Amino acid sequence: MAGACCHFEGEKEMSVKIRLARYGAKKKPFYRIVVADSECPRDGRYLEAVGTYNPLMDPAEVLLKEERIRHWIDQGAILTDTIKSLLKKEGFFAKSLNP
Repeated sequence: MAGACCHFEGEKEMSVKIRLARYGAKKKPFYRIVVADSECPRDGRYLEAVGTYNPLMDPAEVLLKEERIRHWIDQGAILTDTIKSLLKKEGFFAKSLNP
């Protein structure tokens, strides 16, 4: 079961968040944008990777799977403040208003 690292049998499901998971070496961060149970650790198990964020590029490189992000938002996933900011900069919300 996905998210089993965070639940005990019989425990009700917790909320799902879209957030960053840090990868890369020391002083060279690289992030995956992931959909994860809110109780799981930052770099722990996740349900699905929906994009990447590389802050070392100039300008910062953001790759998104927009359809999957919309799907998870429709399912009730909560966006973290950082993800909201990244999506806003990428014009994600403007695209969803004008299909």
